[in-house]
Amino acid sequence: MTPGPSRRLRSRGERIATVMLTLLLIGGAALPSRSATGRADRAGGIAVHYPEGTVHGFLSLRTEAGALLAHGDLTQVVRDAAVDSRMVFHFPDASVFDERVTFTQKGVFAMQVYHLVQSGPAFADDIEVALDHSGRYLVKSTTHKDGTHHQYAGVLDLPPDVYNGMVITIAKNVSPRAPETVHIVAFTPEPRLIGLVIAPFGTHKVTIGQHVETATDYALKPQLGTLLHFFARVLGKVPPDSHTWIVSDQVPAFVRYEGPLYTGPVWRIELVAPAWPP
Repeated sequence: MTPGPSRRLRSRGERIATVMLTLLLIGGAALPSRSATGRADRAGGIAVHYPEGTVHGFLSLRTEAGALLAHGDLTQVVRDAAVDSRMVFHFPDASVFDERVTFTQKGVFAMQVYHLVQSGPAFADDIEVALDHSGRYLVKSTTHKDGTHHQYAGVLDLPPDVYNGMVITIAKNVSPRAPETVHIVAFTPEPRLIGLVIAPFGTHKVTIGQHVETATDYALKPQLGTLLHFFARVLGKVPPDSHTWIVSDQVPAFVRYEGPLYTGPVWRIELVAPAWPP
């Protein structure tokens, strides 16, 4: 059974292994982006087939076994030529996961600014991350166990298909028949650029009342470098693939994500509807 949000990562070896995967999600080697045909394509990003608009969705965060951890919101607002997106979860113990991204969608999706705040006893560390499309980053982290503070700042050489905070949006725009490789920056807490394969993994039937829809399961496969993959195998902590399910009938819609939210156990994000009081 997946441990609850108060579980801490107790040993450095365990933390290094689990920190490699982040829903944001793994530290590893940088890979060139590849199109569905397998050709390297560092000149562009994922083509926009379904532009994003104004959204306010209600979310739940659960353990892999289904226990409720937190409620949250996903909001998007179109401002001029960019989209501001925010996903936030508030835990009963006052922990917060707050992820924001601003991106453009002129022909291809392009991340502009990414910001993450993760704080409270649900996590082993408090962390604040800022990253922009030029590669400038600032990371501040505090370990709960001993109060150790770390700060990292610098500039990364980023390809145009870095999609921190945008993986679900990108999954709605890739082919359900062939894999696509993009990139994310994993913060461990030091930043590492890695490849992320978004690969169709089959379909599932989902019901909305009496209506049946087909959801495509996309596996999100982080591309570990050889050394880190060997290290993870030795520790017995090779991180699992994450999965996101997209209903793809005419207009794609997100229905579920399952994987580490940032670092730690596998958690599940699902849509919820407001409940009317009796």
